[in-house]
Amino acid sequence: MATQDTCVTIVPYFKVGEGHLDAFKSLCGQFVEKTLTEPKALYYGFSFAGDQVHCREGYADAEGLLTHLDNVGALLQQALQIAELTRLEIHGTEDQLAQLRGPLADLNPEYYTLEYGFRR
Repeated sequence: MATQDTCVTIVPYFKVGEGHLDAFKSLCGQFVEKTLTEPKALYYGFSFAGDQVHCREGYADAEGLLTHLDNVGALLQQALQIAELTRLEIHGTEDQLAQLRGPLADLNPEYYTLEYGFRR
């Protein structure tokens, strides 16, 4: 069974620098507020394990993801001043990933092709 799901997920992991966790959490609130305005954002949130942070996020399609990165670009630059991006994955169908490979090349993500599944 193939999938009709066009959802694209970006899976970033950050390591927050010592003494900067409160500042990073403050930025997380700002990220959420900005992302709430995006019509193609399906879900968005931050999970914490000590100084390790994961941003759990999904978009209706590749266009939604690119719109998001544009929307939060300045905040992301601030976050990267106090945290290191330690891992980045992009998940989606091949046609959606193809639209992202060029624009995201500088971030050097790992791409995972969604081949089977569904979305309700």
